[in-house]
Amino acid sequence: MKVKVSRKAHFNAAHRLYRKDWDMAKNDAVFGKCNNPNFHGHNYELVVSVTGEIDPVTGFVIDMKDLKDLIKSEIEEAFDHKNLNVEVPEFKDLNPTAENISVVIWQKLRPHIKKEHELEVVLYETPRNFVTFSG
Repeated sequence: MKVKVSRKAHFNAAHRLYRKDWDMAKNDAVFGKCNNPNFHGHNYELVVSVTGEIDPVTGFVIDMKDLKDLIKSEIEEAFDHKNLNVEVPEFKDLNPTAENISVVIWQKLRPHIKKEHELEVVLYETPRNFVTFSG
């Protein structure tokens, strides 16, 4: 029997949506206010879910403390109070859209989750705008 367990987390980060190979007019047309050269920020809400069989010994799919610590070390410490474009290496050449951020988060967590478990990342950029990535 498979069960999905989830952990919520939070981080604050700034970013700018733009393409270096486009001029300002095209970036403005596509990304609007999100193309602000001085950046802008979000209070991101993150939900990380792991789905798998319940361990008959522990009763866990995954120890929630382990999941909490993993999110803190791999995501919160890397992204919280950072300028994603400038301070996070994964976004040096990758536009830090919510879609791309969710994929990067998934990629950073996946190696630490048992292969037989499924991993899903839901990232809220605002209370009404969110993306889901599950590989």
